[in-house]
Amino acid sequence: MKYMQTGGFQGHPLMRLTLLWLVVFLTGLWITNFGFYFSKMGLTPQSVVDYYCGSQALFSQPRSFQSMLEVTHFHLPMMAIVILMLTHLLIFAPFSDRVKIGFISTTFGSALLEEGSGWLVRFISPSLAILKILSFLTFQALMAFLLFALARFLLGTSTKKKHSKTAHS
Repeated sequence: MKYMQTGGFQGHPLMRLTLLWLVVFLTGLWITNFGFYFSKMGLTPQSVVDYYCGSQALFSQPRSFQSMLEVTHFHLPMMAIVILMLTHLLIFAPFSDRVKIGFISTTFGSALLEEGSGWLVRFISPSLAILKILSFLTFQALMAFLLFALARFLLGTSTKKKHSKTAHS
């Protein structure tokens, strides 16, 4: 944790290696997010409504409170941990504090809205289906940016370190 707090992970090859493997696994998570989403619904509000509220045409039942509760129960802590890891590393990136606050808040907010919007569609109003689509796309775009930025930063750090060693030789 000391390396994370002080930014020392930037020069520690084993920490960089660990974080690069984290990026590999989280990229897999990012890819499978698309698979899960599109196996259940699409980018149209009607597909979201059909999934959560059921559809006579598709012979599907509305999502039950119990099934939604189970999914939410496991998604919330997992999403929080993943976002915490990615946004924590953003703190060391060369952005202004205002930009960092925006990215951190928008990432957590879009994840929370993505998880909560299914509940809104199912139990408040089907007209809120657009929130599910927008929050999904926003969250996925932010995750992609964070993963790409972290990978680039980690790979760039090791490259810079190699160049600076050869320059001093």
